[in-house]
Amino acid sequence: MIRWLRQHGRVFLQTLRRFKAQPVAVLLNTLVIGVALSLPTAGYVLLNHARAAADGVAARPQLSLFLQVDASAETVSQLKVRLENHPAVAAVRFVPKDTALEQLAQSTGLGDLTQVLDGNPLPDAFVIDAKDLAPPALDRLREEMSRWPGVEHVQVDSGWARRLDALLRLGRTGMALLGGLLALALVLTTFNTIRLQILTQRDEIELSKLIGATDGFIRRPFLYYGTLLGLLGGVAAWAIVEGSLRLLADPVAELAQLYGAAFRLTSLGIRDSLGLLGLSAALGWLGASLSVARHLRDIEPR
Repeated sequence: MIRWLRQHGRVFLQTLRRFKAQPVAVLLNTLVIGVALSLPTAGYVLLNHARAAADGVAARPQLSLFLQVDASAETVSQLKVRLENHPAVAAVRFVPKDTALEQLAQSTGLGDLTQVLDGNPLPDAFVIDAKDLAPPALDRLREEMSRWPGVEHVQVDSGWARRLDALLRLGRTGMALLGGLLALALVLTTFNTIRLQILTQRDEIELSKLIGATDGFIRRPFLYYGTLLGLLGGVAAWAIVEGSLRLLADPVAELAQLYGAAFRLTSLGIRDSLGLLGLSAALGWLGASLSVARHLRDIEPR
């Protein structure tokens, strides 16, 4: 075990010396990988912020539960208790039929007309805020409540929520496609970099094979090189995204304040940061592994 660790430690230090010997090439490759990874990462962060902002806006989709016109006070009380104890309900507000008629008269300007009515044609109602704002969840809740005794009709205002959900799904799909393409570009960049490394060390590789070096021994430095290059690219991408978020945080907060919203861009969390670094290192290793598998078999001792 100690011998294995020493071998890997020696290869790691050897890779760092190669980086130090080629600072310009390493810097350029790191920037290319960093820019490529920063685009889907920034899109992912912005989509998460858009989802959080959408969940926090005042115009949340609500359900309107209309009771039967002849519903008794006991029925109203039972429904109120049932709604308040429902696990999918975040908040509930009762709107008496008299209040609803007054609001209708004020909003339409037909106060004189409502005064000549023989009775109040409007039913009592509950306005419900659901915990899960996803359109399918709202539809399930509407179907459940419409079967309750004393309920005449349940209406859900989820049209805008459906459009927003579709827009966010489209954004996530677009970011996934962009991320896939740029991940492929990262793999190809590492593939080509390792290919050049192999070609420049062809004589050394041939000599190593002549003295009995195994394929694993020869492959190990190139895998370290590709993995560390990918990791450096991930660090560059993290720095680009983090710096952009910090620069945009105050202007975005000021713009949101003008619209009466409390919204602020936040930095990448530890989990997302580690995920970015791990993904970049894995893609670098993949590119190096493919390049080594493709080109080392063509080098044989003469």
